[in-house]
Amino acid sequence: MYLKVIKNNRNILFYLLGAGTSSLGSVISGLAFLFLAYEMTESSIHTTGVAMSQVVPYLLFGLVGGVIADWVDKKRILIILDLIRVPLTLSLVLFHQLEWLNYWHLIVVSFLIQCLGCFFNPAHRAILPIITKEEERSSVNSLLDTVTRGITVLGPIVSIGLMNTVNVIHFFTFDALTYLISAILIYKIQFTEKSITSESSNQRKVSDIFISIKDFSIWVKKQKTIRTLFIVTGIIVFFNTWVWQVGLLLQLIETTSNGEELYSLLLGWYGAAVIVVNLLIPLIWKNLSVC
Repeated sequence: MYLKVIKNNRNILFYLLGAGTSSLGSVISGLAFLFLAYEMTESSIHTTGVAMSQVVPYLLFGLVGGVIADWVDKKRILIILDLIRVPLTLSLVLFHQLEWLNYWHLIVVSFLIQCLGCFFNPAHRAILPIITKEEERSSVNSLLDTVTRGITVLGPIVSIGLMNTVNVIHFFTFDALTYLISAILIYKIQFTEKSITSESSNQRKVSDIFISIKDFSIWVKKQKTIRTLFIVTGIIVFFNTWVWQVGLLLQLIETTSNGEELYSLLLGWYGAAVIVVNLLIPLIWKNLSVC
């Protein structure tokens, strides 16, 4: 089922490869931010600060990014955002080589990268229904989740290899390379997007963003299932961000001699479990619905 979908639509192959490459870089750099924050400060509070810098942008700009993703040329904006993130990530490597790197550089770069992600992620997701047929979407969604979330199986292996060969700072060099590869793969995706007329584009204002968000909020209030989904997601994100990402990492570093490697391996086991669940979902439920 999965191989047939990929074989019949090369756009899906490029889409999944791009998503996987970008996700791998994000996993590696996410570990680097946490590892460096603790190495530089030896403070749980400062390490938590870095983790929060990766979450706060989505609280501030998550809905805004979704609205703008519906307005712009998605392929173009995705490539631009990937290319912007390359020098932004490499700036940390440069600061480290010049011995200028400090904790606040980590906070600022982490925050900016996640801000860009607020616009990249919804635009990337919005491409999926454009390049797929309706009957393919259940399988492709499952494959996408398997690739992006399940990449945490490969991420820890790569991170352990990097830790044993190069300095942690070069996790960011690896991440920059994945952004570049992602941009190339997105460029290879061929699709025709519904044109946005110059007239409608000129009529759009910043206030329209908030109007769209307001309309969405009103709609959500009437959707009990969606509200429940948002609440559960928020709780999961909280536990994943602090209890899992920060709390577990600090506990392992303080109680074991190889805490960073053990932490990476645990992420790998988590990713393996996600792969199994995502592969089973479309086989059990052919048509998924939240109605």
